[in-house]
Amino acid sequence: MSDELRVILMGRDIELRVISLIVRCRAISDEVIFLDLGSNDETIELASEINCPVLNYNGKMETSSVVNYLANCTLKEIATTLMIHVTPNWKLRDLPLTVNRARDNWDVHISVDELGDEQIVPEEVVLSSIGFNHLVVTPAGIRALCDIGPLANAMDLPENIRFRVVNSHSQVRVPQQESLATASRFAQLFYWMLESKHPLFLFGIPGIVLFVLGYKLSGNVVDTFDELNSTSIGVTLSVIAMTMIGLFAMMVAIILYIMGKQAEQIQSQYDWKNRE
Repeated sequence: MSDELRVILMGRDIELRVISLIVRCRAISDEVIFLDLGSNDETIELASEINCPVLNYNGKMETSSVVNYLANCTLKEIATTLMIHVTPNWKLRDLPLTVNRARDNWDVHISVDELGDEQIVPEEVVLSSIGFNHLVVTPAGIRALCDIGPLANAMDLPENIRFRVVNSHSQVRVPQQESLATASRFAQLFYWMLESKHPLFLFGIPGIVLFVLGYKLSGNVVDTFDELNSTSIGVTLSVIAMTMIGLFAMMVAIILYIMGKQAEQIQSQYDWKNRE
């Protein structure tokens, strides 16, 4: 049980994000549970469709209330529990760093989300009433937090409890070495479009070029010719055709892009395997 990790996602009205969050968390944990905070959209239904257990919580978003609710649930005991409060400010790219902190063998690890850029003094933080961005607890940490008083701080915890509190606004920047290919964001985007045959690249860019050229040329084509003959009519029709083809190509690119996104969402929702 020493390596087991349970991730509990806490959120409200996140129907656009809940499936991607659950699928991503399942890849890096042993169990994923969604703790609903009173959603009014289809968040619960979407989580249930991909077989994710859903719990309902109507209490305060305070450490003591959440931990007591967790202790009274019928969940099996597991080595480490990571609770993530999914807010509009929380991004999926923060998940690997959060999981790494959960693997650091802390009994209680609290990421505070309400102190801004102020310096945190762990001895002065009231554990029972402080909000959190994410919370890591072990069975020993849960029992310790359930036994403390309403005004207790870190000094009131048992000596054998490994405790840590950090500011969630302090981003940890890891130095990375980048090649010339990965250093340029435009080069990454261009290479990805070529490899994936993206519709916005195959149809969108040629469509924009044809539409702009046709629009620019159409303003002076008719006035250039003094008389109406086969040459002037042919050039005019060619310019109109160029403009219409460009417009049609842009519409095709947008339609294919939307259809591709819908297909990816359906595949991730029903856990379909990719088929070429």
